[in-house]
Amino acid sequence: MYDVTEIRRDFPILSREVNGKPLVYLDNGASAQKPQVVIDAITRAYAEEYANVHRGLHYLSNLATEKYESTRGIIARFLGVRDEDEIVMNTGTTMGINTVAYGWGMPNLQAGDEIILSVMEHHANIVPWHFLRERQGVVIKWVDVDSTGYLDPEAVIAAMGPKTKLVAVTHLSNVLGTVVDVKTICQAARERGIVTLVDGSQAAVHMPVNVEEIGCDFYPITGHKLYGPSGSGAIYMRKERMAEMQPFVGGGDMIREVHKDEVTWNDAPMMFEAGTPGIVQQIGLGVALDYMMGIGMENIADHEKKLRDYARTRLDGLNWLQVQGTTPDKAAIFSFTLDGAAHAHDISTILDKKGVAVRAGQHCTGPLMDHLGLTATCRASFGMYNTEEEVDKLVDALELAHDLFA
Repeated sequence: MYDVTEIRRDFPILSREVNGKPLVYLDNGASAQKPQVVIDAITRAYAEEYANVHRGLHYLSNLATEKYESTRGIIARFLGVRDEDEIVMNTGTTMGINTVAYGWGMPNLQAGDEIILSVMEHHANIVPWHFLRERQGVVIKWVDVDSTGYLDPEAVIAAMGPKTKLVAVTHLSNVLGTVVDVKTICQAARERGIVTLVDGSQAAVHMPVNVEEIGCDFYPITGHKLYGPSGSGAIYMRKERMAEMQPFVGGGDMIREVHKDEVTWNDAPMMFEAGTPGIVQQIGLGVALDYMMGIGMENIADHEKKLRDYARTRLDGLNWLQVQGTTPDKAAIFSFTLDGAAHAHDISTILDKKGVAVRAGQHCTGPLMDHLGLTATCRASFGMYNTEEEVDKLVDALELAHDLFA
């Protein structure tokens, strides 16, 4: 039985007020709030258990190492990965994709090789490939979405050609809420010998994920969206791809031996984890993922689908509101504009006066905004702790904004 009231009690920030109103936090697509168990784990790690990992032989170092490394196994279980050595821990999706761009892309791609992206990718899954375009002559091919925000997997497959070396697509759009059929795309790419990266920043928050069933080569996730600390995250890397990669950040832990005229690398995944890591952040991430799995990812997904359906019904009743992304099975993410000249920033400011927190801007999706012919949208993104009552408060605040700007 999913008890959202009980879940909300686990998140202390949800009991506060903003501008004299109860906080309605609908900015989960940017970053989620933290449950008390994560906050406690972070406090305990700093107050009672802190030491550097891997290199010490004393009690605290061994304890910190054990807790830090246990997160690798938790992430593997969370993503349906059998071998935890295929999990590289880092600061989040941006670092994960850059690791692929520099560690795999630079050694393996040449001028004229093609990378396929969808038009709704986050900048984190665009800018690193532009580095390769500028510096190595790699060609970026774009696949559009239709008027509902749907990305046809057959369109992605049709774009694959003899020069295609990588397909990098989001699993779930952070603006449109579109869920992409990445399994079909990855299967077709694998049959053609094409490497695949699936951006899991949003999808891993809202639904069960099994990367081995998806069949991708890389799958990055971000901890702060998963109810964990900022500065935490990981990327799944298929071992076959790891063998084709070179480290691009040098320092401690990623080496085996260092001499004046020679350096030998550590084995993966350590080869891609240079320097002192975010020890406490990763410990907190492990607790956050355990918390989510304790509730059940299927249960979270079902709760958010009900919220999506309720929010869709309420928002559809506002004939002056334009929602971007209308695929039937989308996630509980709603990006919208108001008829007239009201800018997204102005709308967001009015909503904030009512205690409703939403995001306003381009949401790090410049190509998608160009495709939609928009400069910005407001975005309400829901999480495991949101309620139908909060949807009603969002609608009330939007009606106030409309009255003010009409």
